[in-house]
Amino acid sequence: MSSNVPESKKISPFLVFFLIHSMQSGIGILGFQRFIAKAAGYDAWMSIIFTGLVIHILLWMMFKMLKIANGDLTSIHTYVLGKKIGNILSSTFILYFSLYAVTVLRSYIEIVQVWMFPELRTFWFALAYLLLVIYIVFGGFRTVAGIAFFSVILPLYIAGLFIIIIPYADFTNLLPIFDHSIKELLLASRNMSFSLLGFETLLFFYPFIQQPEKSKKWAHFGVLFSIILCIYLAILSFGYFSEEQLQKNVWPTLTMWKIIKMPFVERFEYIGITNWALIILPNICICLWCASRLAKQLFSIRQKTSVLFIAVFCLIATSLLSTREQINFLTDITAKVAFYFNIIYVPLLFAATLLAKKVKSRAKHT
Repeated sequence: MSSNVPESKKISPFLVFFLIHSMQSGIGILGFQRFIAKAAGYDAWMSIIFTGLVIHILLWMMFKMLKIANGDLTSIHTYVLGKKIGNILSSTFILYFSLYAVTVLRSYIEIVQVWMFPELRTFWFALAYLLLVIYIVFGGFRTVAGIAFFSVILPLYIAGLFIIIIPYADFTNLLPIFDHSIKELLLASRNMSFSLLGFETLLFFYPFIQQPEKSKKWAHFGVLFSIILCIYLAILSFGYFSEEQLQKNVWPTLTMWKIIKMPFVERFEYIGITNWALIILPNICICLWCASRLAKQLFSIRQKTSVLFIAVFCLIATSLLSTREQINFLTDITAKVAFYFNIIYVPLLFAATLLAKKVKSRAKHT
């Protein structure tokens, strides 16, 4: 319950903006253009807007459920399904967030190996990175929120540098507009889902927000900022690449960096990739924090102990993924699970919560 969290461990409502946006601007933003264009061509920018509208509705549902249950997802499950069944369902999210962390970390290591250091050993990089994550999570949720804040503010200059692409882009590539069917646009929206995942972490850190009612607007602003950033990058990519070229680029955002030349740096993509180590840091920190907090709630394990066990699992799983096909398989699995959770399970749980509230209120009056 939210009342059980001491005020000293809670965060200001405005930090929810950074927590939501930092989760959505992770590894997926480097290559989402190829996936959405494959489904809906260069009309796919419209699917980003549609995805954003759906996320805003889902966020509204989440806030409504959290207020009714006065807690987090485990409280909602208990409120609707009872403690035993609720705890069983809640425990599956330990695995979900562990897989999410592995997906993000292994995808980033692959980028470093392909673009910078082909001989880099996955195990040693993952070990060093996870030690940093453990150190941050040990500091508590306020420390994790602080990392999310700096991961948004410090690399923000990178987004502005993409303006250099404009003279080299041909925006007539986007014409004609409305050249694809509704079905194709919806398929592109589904393909966009992995790039905008992470907002569901609200269901777990909600009790740690001071005056959570005031955080609603900041959560929606965080999603809006993510949508604007994705549309901006998508339109630049569509103008810079032909559809055939885009399908041959695994990471279009990185490829666009190659055109940026400065007197003091020849390969700007190296700076971008290095900055991305900071950008994905809150992704993994929040995932490990959510998974370890669930372990603490459900199995009465100290959070610091569960963080270590989950980090070891992530290290082993990351090291075992050695080929592009394996990484793609894990990414697809994680994206599909998150898609069905957000699009199907959250609305069903929302309806069940409203029904449970109605039944409980009737029981009180009889």
